[in-house]
Amino acid sequence: MAIKIRLTRGGTKKRPYYNVIVADARAPRDGKYLEKIGMYNPMLPKDSVERMKIDSDRATYWLSQGAQPTERVEKFLYKLGITKTITDYASKPKRAPKKEKAA
Repeated sequence: MAIKIRLTRGGTKKRPYYNVIVADARAPRDGKYLEKIGMYNPMLPKDSVERMKIDSDRATYWLSQGAQPTERVEKFLYKLGITKTITDYASKPKRAPKKEKAA
C-alpha cells in the first residue's frame, strides 16, 4: 500500500484550514485516512506559532515506514527541521507556452 503524507481541506468558503494527515495514496483528498499528525492554518500571520503544527515524532515514524510527503508537506517538514533535504521540483515539466491567436 502506497502511503502519502498530505493535506485535507476544511473550513468554509474563502477561509481554508488544512489538516496534515497520513493516508493511502488512492484515497480521495477529504476521504478516509490513517492518522492526523498536524494542522496548517494559512489565515494566520506567517510569524504565528499556531499557523503550522506537526507532531514530529509521528511524522518521522511515518517517513521511516515509507510514507511519501507531497510537495507542500515536504516544505513544512523541512521548515520544522523534521527532514534535512528538500526535493527539487524544478525538474517537473512546465506547461507549454500559450500560442498566439490566429489573425
